[in-house]
Amino acid sequence: MSLQAPSYTQSGQRRALAKPICGEHLPSMHQKRLPKHIGFIPDGNRRWAEARELPKEAGYHHGIKPGLALYEACEKLGIEEVSVYGFTQDNTHRPSVQARQFRAACVAFAQEIAHRGAALAVIGDAESPQFPPELAHLTRRQGSGIKVNFLVNYGWQWDLNGLRESGTLRSSEVSRIDLIVRWGGGRRLSGFPPVQSVYADMYVVDDYWPDYRDEHLREALEWWSRQDRTFGG
Repeated sequence: MSLQAPSYTQSGQRRALAKPICGEHLPSMHQKRLPKHIGFIPDGNRRWAEARELPKEAGYHHGIKPGLALYEACEKLGIEEVSVYGFTQDNTHRPSVQARQFRAACVAFAQEIAHRGAALAVIGDAESPQFPPELAHLTRRQGSGIKVNFLVNYGWQWDLNGLRESGTLRSSEVSRIDLIVRWGGGRRLSGFPPVQSVYADMYVVDDYWPDYRDEHLREALEWWSRQDRTFGG
């Protein structure tokens, strides 16, 4: 079942997206040590689409529903903070049809979790024409639920340049990341917030992002709970 972007009635009332069913494999994790802050790199959308003989850009739309399922799973577990890659400044160099689709997917996801009460801040270069104007009002954190940092038109150089210009990272309100989970089999950070990631453990899921299952998160958390977190000491 595909997930449509939020729509509105003729009276202007918002039609909420159906909540995905999730969490059935997660209750046992309450007994284990959990990270306070998890970073997520949802990769493999285009390869997922190609494997199904779909246009590459079709994969982005199919990443929205998994994103909502992951959000609900983290909320159920009591994870305090998550950072999620939407798209990077480098991604905007892709063909325009793809750029339009991943921007639309990011808008749909951000608007929906804001509606569900997430303490959401969209972090990225909002002064660029590549930044979705629909998300401009979300660059200041809103909501009181799980803290979500959504990286949209984000670039690590843009972030670090804040130190030179104002003495502060542009992502300064993002805390240190304990665990990074990446889908799609890649073993790299791809510019994920470098300062906050300095002591993060990285768990790689070979499945493509649109094939997300709660087992992916459970297995990543179980793996992380066995790591020796010495921070170099």
